[in-house]
Amino acid sequence: MYDLLLKGGRVIDPAQGLDGVLDVAFQDGLVAAIGADLGDVARQVRNVAGRIVTPGLIDMHAHVYWGATSLGVDAETIAKRSGTTTFVDAGSAGAGNFAGLRKFIVEPAAPRILAYLNISFPGIFGFSKTVMVGECEDLRLLDSRECLALAEKNLDLIVGIKARVGAKAGGSSGLAPLLLAIEVAEELDLPVMAHIDFPPPGRKEVLEALRPGDVLTHCFRPFPNAPVTRGNRIREDILEAHRRGIIFDIGHGFGGFAFKSARAMLAEGIMPDVISSDVHVLCCDGPAFDVLAVMSKFMALGMPMVEVIRSATQNPARALRRPELGSLTPGTPGDATILQQVEGRFEHVDVSNEVVVADTRLESRGIVLRGAWWAEGGEG
Repeated sequence: MYDLLLKGGRVIDPAQGLDGVLDVAFQDGLVAAIGADLGDVARQVRNVAGRIVTPGLIDMHAHVYWGATSLGVDAETIAKRSGTTTFVDAGSAGAGNFAGLRKFIVEPAAPRILAYLNISFPGIFGFSKTVMVGECEDLRLLDSRECLALAEKNLDLIVGIKARVGAKAGGSSGLAPLLLAIEVAEELDLPVMAHIDFPPPGRKEVLEALRPGDVLTHCFRPFPNAPVTRGNRIREDILEAHRRGIIFDIGHGFGGFAFKSARAMLAEGIMPDVISSDVHVLCCDGPAFDVLAVMSKFMALGMPMVEVIRSATQNPARALRRPELGSLTPGTPGDATILQQVEGRFEHVDVSNEVVVADTRLESRGIVLRGAWWAEGGEG
């Protein structure tokens, strides 16, 4: 007997090439079976006909160190409304305060939480509407030995090293935070995630430093450091980075995503590798909201639904080197998201206040965590 059976939903699992009406069964915390008709012998049966069942959504760029950092939001609140089953905290914590993230946030949370470790010892410590101090401005806070030692003890949770470079996050430190992060990452055989805001450094310098498999977040940002020219042509350094295997992560946030950039990139057939929210206190009520809202923005721009779902399931799992995530393959962790494509008139806003109107959007209708029904979608 299965523990949970989802019946009759449209299962979209890009990792398996699935898109059809199927049942999904869960047992002992794992996906047990997937098929056209698995009967109805289960401790709990959920009729999800007319809805979309996907692997549990992964938000690869979020800030969920709630209560200990000024930018953190509550993971469970965001998860319930967005269908997110895995959050990756993108550098909220550094070596100096990662222990608190593990004990007080990761361990009690229902959703899975992984993390990029900030190269800066205190992590992101001064981030609000009135206080904005870049954690990489002072090189005294960047100790690669402390970062490496902490990471080596927490490789069950740490998926990479985060460096925020740019005039806002790094002041006059230039590329130094990123180069230090790469040195640590090489010792660990992990990727880095590079944040870029206003120059210096410029986009080209950052891209040249990155290695295949490293992540450029805020990849479709507005001017300055935008991936496209004023005439909407994709910059050659962006094209070269794409060819080299740099992973393009949206990281919407409060300043990291523009429809203009996205439109130009999509027109040339370059889709984001990963759609993520960069959700934090300044954008959780807009313009980013959560990963599902960002996914809906890309559907509004004409990106096919299957590819949108791939960018929040299979692709982030691959980028994180966690192949057990991002799929409903039997034997994998029993996480799933139940969605509905709702019709209406919906206004989507980017960080430049451009509005795109769409006649559909995705809404969460339920979440399965570790093989059990956790919450109805849309709560929180």
